[in-house]
Amino acid sequence: MIRKVQGVNLSMPRSHRLPDYAAIDGQYGQNLVHLAALLAEDDELTVLDVGANIGDSAVQILHAAEGRVLCVEADPFYLRYLHLNADPDPRITVVEALLAPGASQKAASAVRVGGTTRFAEGVAADAMPVVAVTALSKLHPEFDRLRLVKSDTDGYDTTLIQVIAQTWSDASPVLFFEYDHVLTRLAGHDPVMVWDCLADLGYTVVAVWDNDGHPLGRTTVDRVAEQASILDEPFKQRGYHYWDVAVVHGADASGLRAVESLVPGFLADEPLPT
Repeated sequence: MIRKVQGVNLSMPRSHRLPDYAAIDGQYGQNLVHLAALLAEDDELTVLDVGANIGDSAVQILHAAEGRVLCVEADPFYLRYLHLNADPDPRITVVEALLAPGASQKAASAVRVGGTTRFAEGVAADAMPVVAVTALSKLHPEFDRLRLVKSDTDGYDTTLIQVIAQTWSDASPVLFFEYDHVLTRLAGHDPVMVWDCLADLGYTVVAVWDNDGHPLGRTTVDRVAEQASILDEPFKQRGYHYWDVAVVHGADASGLRAVESLVPGFLADEPLPT
């Protein structure tokens, strides 16, 4: 079916929750779109979309700004809709694979919940091939000067982001990803480790939104791990599930201006009231 969501027409399964989320809160997902549009004002916009799903982020970004998007998606169910949405636009390239930090990960099968997918190692008939981050960069040199990364992989974001940032360190793209302590630990990873890695690469500023796209404030890479302890508190204490974050390199003047415009305040240190 085709639904008009947040200004663009998208092919999607009837079960997809994006229209519901957007109807409840019009800001849902728009932080990424607005960030991309601001970056496009000063630089050529090249985007890596990891966990592209049906291509909604790519289509909305290119509706708001001129650029190119490299979409990586491994779920065969959503790939059919991704192709319907992306193939008519030559600015979008689709890679049918599971993106992995290294070359050792085996093929994996999709486990779907609502409108999202996580992957588990398996031998099912629908197991998808794996492409390492470094291999992806070599396969698509047209994205050498990567400007923006979006990662939404239900628990694997912090691990992938570290390798993506290292692989494209010459470009120092803005890194936009879901930061979820619960899902990251369920995937077997320590969510806090990402911050030391990004600090070593020269990233300095973190803009934080709640999972509905409402700005919570800006902070620094060396302080965010302590401030993120709120994500270990009960949901009722904070009123949202996880963070969306955009991490900007210290030498990226236009990226810093973009997040200052979108998230004008500073992240509070004090715990939220119960």
